[in-house]
Amino acid sequence: MRASSPIGMRGADVLVRDHFCIEAGETVVITADATTDPSVVDAIWGASIAVGARPIVLKLPKLPYQGRLADPYVPEALGKAVETCDVWLDLTFPYLAGSHVHDLAMKANRPRYLLLGDVDGEGLDRLYGVCSLDRLFEAQTSLDQVFADNEGAECRITNPAGSDVRFRLGRTVTRKTRYTRTPGTSTVMGSAIFYPEPDSVQGDLFVDAMFHEFYTLLPRPMHLVVDGPIRALKDGGGQAIMAERALRRAGGGEFGRIIHFTVGFHPAARFSGASFIEDIRSPGANAVGLGVPWWEPGGGENHPDAVMTAQSVWVGGQQIVRDGTVIAPSEPAEKIAAITRVG
Repeated sequence: MRASSPIGMRGADVLVRDHFCIEAGETVVITADATTDPSVVDAIWGASIAVGARPIVLKLPKLPYQGRLADPYVPEALGKAVETCDVWLDLTFPYLAGSHVHDLAMKANRPRYLLLGDVDGEGLDRLYGVCSLDRLFEAQTSLDQVFADNEGAECRITNPAGSDVRFRLGRTVTRKTRYTRTPGTSTVMGSAIFYPEPDSVQGDLFVDAMFHEFYTLLPRPMHLVVDGPIRALKDGGGQAIMAERALRRAGGGEFGRIIHFTVGFHPAARFSGASFIEDIRSPGANAVGLGVPWWEPGGGENHPDAVMTAQSVWVGGQQIVRDGTVIAPSEPAEKIAAITRVG
């Protein structure tokens, strides 16, 4: 009987070799915090060593906030390390994307950055080691294109908890690539992000989880009332106070607006409440970005995220997601349905 690989090793090998194309001699910085699962650090370290790269692990205390709000808590020396590396795999959560040191790394135009956040070893195996990466990215590209092709379309999102929100679809500003060989910021495949015109969003959202100061399942759904700006937060089993505090902290005293929605479609991802990064890629999940858009003054990766489940989505009058399953157009629906387990 063949011995199984250590936890995380299967996913780490695919990430290192087949997604980020890490080569011998490249410097790989792995940032982690006090709560990062050691198995995922060990797996990425080992996979990097196996290809001849030179990995460095930098462990920080857990950050209280993400993005720019984390700046006072990030050692200055970290900036030098990430500016001069070839690959930066970030396992901190709250994460460093959007912080000053992340800006330094992107301006250096050298590192290839991946936001892995709170993924543990088993989650890394599910996200990277179960499904065909080629098929995942074919589905990713096809679904992303649906939103890119429908700028200005009237859209609607509902879920069984009572959500019903309408908006105009904005311009697509990000994309995910199969092979990461050039500098820049990447996120894990399996979730298609789309941007509304922020002032057009109207309706009610009932969300099941929240990343405010930390990521947590909610004892009861939280109700967000949106009419252009976010007007009110209600219930959430006592979590509304923390959510309001996070929104006002990120939005300069205001609630802000809806920055983005997403469609999770990764067939191996599990929604458990243990990992924000994995949960939002599970079929039917929607990571709703709240606060100030990153392209406006004061905006950035310091926004809270609310998470819906079992969503249905309409774009331009066509239903593309029904109760969490992508059903149209035919190309992305068929590609997602065709993704099969490996091994």
